[in-house]
Amino acid sequence: MLFNALGLIVILVLAILAGYGSAISTRRENQSSTISQQLGEQYQYALVDIEFGRYANARQRLEFIIAHNPTFPGAQQKLTEVLVLSNQPTPTITPSLSPTPDFSGAEQAFAQAQQQIAAQDWPGAIGTLDQIRKLDPNYKTGQVDGMYYFALRNHGYNLITQQGNLEGGIYQFTLAERFGPLDRDSAALREGARYYLIGASFWELDWEQALFYFQQVYAGYPGLWDGTSTVSQRFFEASMRYGDQLVEQGQYCDAVTQYQNAQAIGGLDAQAQEGFERAYNECYPPTPTIELTLSVTPTIDPSLLTTVAPPTAGATTEVPPTVAVPTETPTTPSP
Repeated sequence: MLFNALGLIVILVLAILAGYGSAISTRRENQSSTISQQLGEQYQYALVDIEFGRYANARQRLEFIIAHNPTFPGAQQKLTEVLVLSNQPTPTITPSLSPTPDFSGAEQAFAQAQQQIAAQDWPGAIGTLDQIRKLDPNYKTGQVDGMYYFALRNHGYNLITQQGNLEGGIYQFTLAERFGPLDRDSAALREGARYYLIGASFWELDWEQALFYFQQVYAGYPGLWDGTSTVSQRFFEASMRYGDQLVEQGQYCDAVTQYQNAQAIGGLDAQAQEGFERAYNECYPPTPTIELTLSVTPTIDPSLLTTVAPPTAGATTEVPPTVAVPTETPTTPSP
């Protein structure tokens, strides 16, 4: 009983340690995924800072990214670019006499901006609104701000959905937010574009991370593209390649799931098809067939048997009469 009690205690301790180790591993994986997402967002913010010339903010963001992930795609290159731009001498502007601006042109530019917005010429409308602000910064401030928001929002939407210019669309959405909060569709589209760019940064470097981000976008925007490939194509390719990786690691059932996700979009290529067949056979091995030989002993129903009694003494046995069968004799015709 003492040994049994000690054995039970040892088993409980091992089980607790195994559960603790599993929990620690799961927490580290979740933490790694969260950090990767945060680093991707900081990278997008750094790009916006560079566009606006906020090099100090961009430098802080890029240094934060490199400190947590020195191999983050593009971070080191952008940091070098920021350092070069921030160290450039500021040119001295010699003041010159300028003619008095003609504020009467603001009314004409405002009418032109209204026509461009009605024609859905978003870049032209934005340029005209910039002209209004140069002519008279106080001219119909509320209406001009609303027109700015409308033009920037729709220009960003078109850049992403029609031209595949994800970075440009994100930039236009960011400018539109200076005039008001984005609507739900625009905010969701911008988030999908950001996830696409983050997933593309892991392409051919970390298939698991690339698949994670493209899977998020695929659920809502399967046709979103960057000018070269759609989210659906990216998700299809990443599923096959991650499946190949899982096969090499011996995780056959997980690999089958990835291959089946890819098959829902299109046919597997040769490499993925070979990996799928191997993974499926390992995950679902065929059941052995057992052949059974049955030996059947014929049985005779006694009731079907007729017992023939031997003839008694003095009894006569009737013999059925013989029936003569007529035969035809062929006759030979006389000559």
